Amino acid sequence: MKLLMLGGTEFVGRAVVEAALGRGWEVTVFHRGRHAPPAGVRSLLGDRTAGPEGLAALAGGSWDAAVDTWSAAPSAVRDAAGLLADRVGRYAYVSSRSVYAWPPAAGLAEDGPLVAGSPDDGDVPYAEAKRGGELAVEAAFGADRTLFVRAGLILGPYENVGRLPWWLNRIARGGPVLAPGPAESPIQYVDVRDLAGWTLDAVAAGLSGPYNLVAPPGHATMGGLLDACVRATGSGAELRWTAPEELLAAGAEPWTELPVWLPPGETYDAMHTADVSRALAAGLRCRPVAETVADTWAWLESLGGVAPQRPDRPGVGLPPEREAEVLAALAGR
Repeated sequence: MKLLMLGGTEFVGRAVVEAALGRGWEVTVFHRGRHAPPAGVRSLLGDRTAGPEGLAALAGGSWDAAVDTWSAAPSAVRDAAGLLADRVGRYAYVSSRSVYAWPPAAGLAEDGPLVAGSPDDGDVPYAEAKRGGELAVEAAFGADRTLFVRAGLILGPYENVGRLPWWLNRIARGGPVLAPGPAESPIQYVDVRDLAGWTLDAVAAGLSGPYNLVAPPGHATMGGLLDACVRATGSGAELRWTAPEELLAAGAEPWTELPVWLPPGETYDAMHTADVSRALAAGLRCRPVAETVADTWAWLESLGGVAPQRPDRPGVGLPPEREAEVLAALAGR
């Protein structure tokens, strides 16, 4: 297979490239040159935000498939997909479950209502950007040659958003750790390598249409995730499990200050209860949470404990002084 990766030097794109190289595929990476691509690829430089001239490196060549992770202006997806439609067999767009109209019902499948979007949009909010990207790809390639990978929370090595790296570094420091309960609360995420492998399998099999892509409900819990962090880091941290209502009363912010965690309610239902039966039937297999955590810690240690951070995403996690305040507030109740 000849694969064109639009991006390919960070997180999801990098995982896709490494998975494709591992299969012996011929990989071309189109990127801005800000980060070195994996060894063994053909590298094309360009900038999708620079208009038609930014795509000049893609003017020639043909590929069996393209994978695209773009999450900003849909017009950039429109321009690239339009340029490639006659020279690429299939187009896989890594979209998001954020394209479902808010609030998504618990157990929502791929036929749920969607947000509005346009392939001609410039800078728009994330959900509308991803939906516009989907529409841009479908307009250029048609429904039969288009795959929408509607990912939820993505974790694993190369993460540049900071969620699992924050938990690992926090637990590695030891001491009492504010652990958001209940510990048995199920969480849904997908290991970036499982997403990459499934996407390549789906492209090779000629699959099309939308697929929710996270692990099935019950695959992991908040307790399982944090216990795995304790084991991977070898830390003596003490997880202080705290009920959701106590955390909220103490002013702790779900998702941002306490990454991955959400209290019961519509946001939890939206993020952690997706119906993924379609992807499972199409071969999705998810590695154990302990493996995701251990491999992410090994990668993080190789970087000296400092993960890369996307400039368009805010940092996450409780600062030490803020965590101490919340723990003290909880102790005084």
